Amino acid sequence: MDISSLSLAELKLLQQQIPLEIKKREVQEKEKVLNELKLIAESRGFSLDQLLKGGEKGKAKSGRSVQVKYRHPQNADLAWTGRGRKPQWVQEWLNGGRKIEELAV
Repeated sequence: MDISSLSLAELKLLQQQIPLEIKKREVQEKEKVLNELKLIAESRGFSLDQLLKGGEKGKAKSGRSVQVKYRHPQNADLAWTGRGRKPQWVQEWLNGGRKIEELAV
């Protein structure tokens, strides 16, 4: 497309219109691709959700939650089960020379 013959006003108008048109076309293209993917998945006996979420759910885990083992003494919202990586507030507590036993529930 040769734009060298356009006036400055026409170029500025085009500059405003291009981002809007790009967004519009991206939305259209995404919808088109999504529909194509749905058709492919359905032709193979799956829903697109099943494929994106890793298939159907297996046995559900027991609904038991893990008990909190540590809680911040000044802020009860800060709690940790003792599993996984230490939260930042626990690490700061320990770096301050305090003992983790002081946080035990």
